[in-house]
Amino acid sequence: MTKETSGWINGLLGVVIFSASLPATRAAVADFDPLFLTAARAAIAGVLAVALLLVFRERWPQRSDLGSLVITAIGVVVGFPLLTALALQYITSAHSIVFIGLLPLSTAIFGVLRGGERPHPAFWIFSCVGSAVVVGFAFSRGLSSAPIGDLLMLAAIVVCGLGYAEGAKLSRTLGGWQVISWALVISLPLMAVLSFILMPPTFRNVGIPAWIGLAYVALFSMLIGFVFWYRGLAQGGIAAVGQLQLLQPFFGFAISATLLGETVSTMMLMSAVAVVACVAGARKYAGRPAVAATPIAAEK
Repeated sequence: MTKETSGWINGLLGVVIFSASLPATRAAVADFDPLFLTAARAAIAGVLAVALLLVFRERWPQRSDLGSLVITAIGVVVGFPLLTALALQYITSAHSIVFIGLLPLSTAIFGVLRGGERPHPAFWIFSCVGSAVVVGFAFSRGLSSAPIGDLLMLAAIVVCGLGYAEGAKLSRTLGGWQVISWALVISLPLMAVLSFILMPPTFRNVGIPAWIGLAYVALFSMLIGFVFWYRGLAQGGIAAVGQLQLLQPFFGFAISATLLGETVSTMMLMSAVAVVACVAGARKYAGRPAVAATPIAAEK
């Protein structure tokens, strides 16, 4: 198996895990304050990250890595979780799919700006068409929202794309799971303090769905998903593998159909086929991923 193929497989696993993140967040903010949820999920994941780094006796990052780790933490540990939690107070998790459709394009743009990648011009055509298909499909479901929710989700997509690209660039030398772990460790002191300050006076009124949502976003969305995702981006290329996020909404609908008995429509199947075609085209014209100056730690 080639490194690029391995990257696409790891990236796909990451996308599948992330597919349930927004519904889980929506369930959690029903009973938890968004600020507490953001701090708590990062603090829980941060404690687990510390344990992982100690068990595997990972080396400390270089001083030159700290800037990228801070940017990664701002993007995916704090920025995206907080902005989406705030947005989901105003819009449904289904409506947020409109913006998830723009995330691959955001990731690709920052992959060029921060990761040094230079995809073929045809790549951008496939990327834009794929994003348009996802957004068009989401709107075809008759969704509505509040303007403030839309603005918060748009900001979330921008900071998340930056965090993905910055973390993927660093993963080429530091390793995929190590990057998210160190980003969580950097954030842990602040997130732990905020969790304590923002903790509700009682958890008596917190329902089981909210607890499940918190557990999912802390364990899977904040840590396990990134183990596969950053490894995939580092191996297969930020711009190319990032296009797999176009499939995330359809995985989310498939999960809903399986767990909630929702109908899978013909429009959904047609849109999914079109998106797969766009992902395949984007992969063909993405070019080879940028090569790190030192051996890729993700290969360990």
